[in-house]
Amino acid sequence: MTAFDLATDSLFADQNLAVDALLRSGSSGPAQPIRVIRAMPDQFASFGDGRFVVDTVQLNIRLADAPVLSAGDTVEIAGQLHEVQGTPTRNTNRLVWLAEARAL
Repeated sequence: MTAFDLATDSLFADQNLAVDALLRSGSSGPAQPIRVIRAMPDQFASFGDGRFVVDTVQLNIRLADAPVLSAGDTVEIAGQLHEVQGTPTRNTNRLVWLAEARAL
């Protein structure tokens, strides 16, 4: 186990950063318990000459919890359901998924 593995495990175990969630592959089937670090930054979107602020949800999920993650999977956090949008990407060390999601 590397220092990056230990640091990632510590971050996801921290009650101030990560929360318990349930992952369902393809939005159906049995729910798998995971830990998630959720961010909700505003992003800018352009349409024609206009520029708009858009609410977003970004989820960080350990690959150890979810070796496979794809668009259409759902993550339930505190009763709120989120659907993974687009193709999730992995961080440099291949330890964490970064997935954009939308609240359902």
